[in-house]
Amino acid sequence: MLFTEEHHQIRRTVRKFVEEEINPHVEEWENAESFPAHELFKKAGDLGLFGITKPVEYGGMGLDYSYSLAYAEELGRANCGAIPMAMGVQSDMATPALARYGSEELKREFLAPSIAGDLVGAIGVSEPGAGSDVASITTSARKDGGDYVINGSKMWITNGMQADWICLLANTGDGKPHENKSLIVVPLNAPGVVRAKKLKKLGMWASDTAQLYFEDVRVPQRYLIGGEGTGFMMQMQQFQEERMFVASTGLLVLDIMIQQTIEHTRERKAFGMSVLDNQSVHFRLAELQTEVEALRALIYLTCERYVANKDDMETVKLASMCKLKAGRLEREVSDACLQYWGGMGFTWDNPVSRNYRDLRLTSIGGGTDEVMLGIICKMMGTLPRKKK
Repeated sequence: MLFTEEHHQIRRTVRKFVEEEINPHVEEWENAESFPAHELFKKAGDLGLFGITKPVEYGGMGLDYSYSLAYAEELGRANCGAIPMAMGVQSDMATPALARYGSEELKREFLAPSIAGDLVGAIGVSEPGAGSDVASITTSARKDGGDYVINGSKMWITNGMQADWICLLANTGDGKPHENKSLIVVPLNAPGVVRAKKLKKLGMWASDTAQLYFEDVRVPQRYLIGGEGTGFMMQMQQFQEERMFVASTGLLVLDIMIQQTIEHTRERKAFGMSVLDNQSVHFRLAELQTEVEALRALIYLTCERYVANKDDMETVKLASMCKLKAGRLEREVSDACLQYWGGMGFTWDNPVSRNYRDLRLTSIGGGTDEVMLGIICKMMGTLPRKKK
């Protein structure tokens, strides 16, 4: 993929933002298990980072997804995974369907201020009993007068303790599981919304993750995104950008981790020589770097396909491959590099051990490895045939 000067300008802007606004505060935010989302998001919004692909009439740049990929990749320079993930929810997970299918009124009320960084968004799909199995969600939104009355719960909600609104997937009918769901904008200050607790996680500490309850929450029916019953389809579309974003943010993390390990093993002595001088070590690091470059090529190819064809099935297959490969490679690289750090790799504040914890989420969030494999197999036509 050929990057233009405009792509490089976005990269420089994001790099400076990470160096000046994120990395100096990472340790503080990790220890607090939260970060000041409204303050940081406003700074990002002022730079246009949340509107790269969004329409210009709502404050966006109106650019294609390749520019968002450049933004996502540079976020990988952050010294933790939590802040890029939280920002990605705002730019690539909670807002794509709203930008694409929302009414003019809804976009003015929620999309424009989210692009500006004045509102913090969240995406509400997973539930205690339904994560990757999106069709099994039970949260309901029933019509009553001019409102929807929402009941249910959502789990693993990034930005959930601080978000102003959530793009909520709920059942609005009793039909088939893939045809009875809708996406609805729900303000999180509405009566009946309960931010039950902030979840304590293995990694991604600086990002608050919440369990939310909805108890007879009323929102106007005009807060519906697109048509009723089209929520499953729209969420599947949103997943493509989410999966490309997640894969892209890991690229520089992997590059940096390998380089840090090279530097550490070059200085670390064992048995009269540097650890790096062992062929098993420098060969292994070369293999890992090769795998990273292969992943980068796959992501760039997928992005080109997405820009040209948007929602075709080949793009869905490739995006699923990106997510699958990124999660598995992140686990492999972080585990291998941690091993070469020896005892230092097992300490809590080591950068590689933080990656080991943070990157583990890639194979779970936004669809597990097994779900990605199922999608890929479906596109390849290799799933077992249903018995008649």
